[in-house]
Order: sequence, then C-alpha cells, then structure tokens
Amino acid sequence: MSPLPSPLSNSPADTSWRLADWRQAYCAAILELDKTQIPSRIIQAEKAIAERSRELFDENGVNDEEREALDDALYYLQALRSTLLFDTISPYLGKDEGIKAA
Repeated sequence: MSPLPSPLSNSPADTSWRLADWRQAYCAAILELDKTQIPSRIIQAEKAIAERSRELFDENGVNDEEREALDDALYYLQALRSTLLFDTISPYLGKDEGIKAA
C-alpha cells in the first residue's frame, strides 16, 4: 500500500486525493441516515469544501469544473440543513398552520 501524498505536493495523484477527500465528506453527509449525525457530517463536508476551495483559488482557474461541483455541493448541503431545520420545527406547527392549497 502506498503512503498518502504530501499535503504540499501538486502532483496529479495528490490532486485526486484532495478531490476525493471533499467528495467523500460530502457523500457521507448526504447519505447519512442517522438524523443526529447529519449536522456534524454537514460541518465536516463544509470544512473540506472550504479547504479545497482555498486550494483552487490559489491555482487561478485551473479546474473550473471542480469549482462548480464545490458550489453545487455547498448548495445541496444548505438544502439538507434547511430540511433538518424544518423537520425539527414542523412537529410544533398546528394542523392549520401548514401550507394550504389555493
């Protein structure tokens, strides 16, 4: 088994390792089934995405597709967070306070 690449390396293998890092954290957040674990998974994914975004910023537009994927991932993590918030407060809504059809 080969050792992990240095965090300071710019080799293609290192780039794919960092790409996999934020994607793994993102997938762990959106696929988590335990609602008590989802908030911490979201935070971990956001941190990994922020770190990778900073790295890409330093590379000056080298990988526009990955930048777009990072933006999309943050959007979906925010949607997941909003869904959790709604699930938390929705039991407290009265039957007449829900969304009604016009």
